[in-house]
Formats: sequence, C-alpha cells, structure tokens
Amino acid sequence: MKLKNVLIVVKDIERSRRFYRDLFGLEMILDNDGNMILTEGLVLQEEKYWRAFLGKEIIPENNSCELYFEEADIDGFIDMLESCYPEVKYINRLMTHSWEQKVIRFYDPDGNLIEVGTPM
Repeated sequence: MKLKNVLIVVKDIERSRRFYRDLFGLEMILDNDGNMILTEGLVLQEEKYWRAFLGKEIIPENNSCELYFEEADIDGFIDMLESCYPEVKYINRLMTHSWEQKVIRFYDPDGNLIEVGTPM
C-alpha cells in the first residue's frame, strides 16, 4: 500500500489553486469540478462537497495537521510570500530550531496550516 494524496478543504478552489501555484509551484493535474489534484499529490476539495460528505462543519485553523515544504532559499520564499500574500496569518515568523533548521508557519487562505523549513 502507498499513500497517494493528501486532501485539504478549501472555500474557493481557484483561489487556492493560485495560492499553491504561486508559492510552491504546484500545478493542476486534474480538475473534477470541486475536487482538484495538484502536482506533488495535494488535492483541493471545495468545502461544500466535503461538508455534505461528512455531514459535519469544517473547522479552519484546527491545528491538527500541517503541510510541510522544504526550501533552501527561505529568505527568498518569505520575500515572495510577503509580496504575493501580505494578508497571510502567521503562526510563527522565521525562527531557528535547536537543531539549526529555520522554519516559518502560517495558514493558507482556508486555515490549513503550512510549515516551510530549510532542508534537513
């Protein structure tokens, strides 16, 4: 068995597609009307479909999981993030862990937690 995809819930699939393309270079592979597969295995699903499937409300910023990316040029990434998405909500700005890895954490437009760190 192998993990194929990770699905996140979004309110506006086109806005989220642009966000993940602009910041992480992810491109659309397949658009199934409310369910979009991006490169690297990230799936965007519109909230209305997910809510109907689960029969429960969606809880943004629940902090129960995160998408993790690595970027060698973390300062360049932060410049791009602040330039393209100045309204982004941060958990922590750039910090350095005791093991010397630099990381930044923030939410995407739908409250999904993202961490970007320098390669380990």
